[in-house]
Amino acid sequence: MNDATRRFGRYHDDDVATEPLDEIIDPDNFTPRLLALLSNALVWRESQELLTRFDLGTNDWRVLSALAVRPGSSATEITDFIGVNKAVVSKSVNRLAGRHLIVLIDGPRGSRPMFLTRDGARMHDDMLPVSIHGQEIIVDGMTDEEIHQFNEHLRRMLWRLRAAQILEGEEPPPAASPAP
Repeated sequence: MNDATRRFGRYHDDDVATEPLDEIIDPDNFTPRLLALLSNALVWRESQELLTRFDLGTNDWRVLSALAVRPGSSATEITDFIGVNKAVVSKSVNRLAGRHLIVLIDGPRGSRPMFLTRDGARMHDDMLPVSIHGQEIIVDGMTDEEIHQFNEHLRRMLWRLRAAQILEGEEPPPAASPAP
């Protein structure tokens, strides 16, 4: 039995690619990978600080922040606004309501508008600097015009991605409506 057979079990040497392929994506210059790495690093940093300081996570912060901007939103509206799935929002809504940071009221036709409580508004204000710091890390060294242009590029990328998914018959992920 050779080394490859021992390492790969039932596979033979010629069944396993042990060297990089000829046609690959350059990981240092592949924009989707770089955006994912940036997003993951920001969320991890923010989540660790929010959990340590407030015993709430990034998704909880996103719901609080969305209600600060859009009071009276339903869970479905929050889901669309922050671009995460319904189960994530539902879990955060239950946690936040359990801590009396938000309140759900009975609305028309079975809707459940949500609002921040006074404690929820204070929690939002206490958590806000953590999120702002993430923004500062990203835009450090950029001029106001560069920040504006960068955000415009990001909104256009989101719009193009959503448009492409619709054209391909896929359901686009929920997200804020970016300008074309």
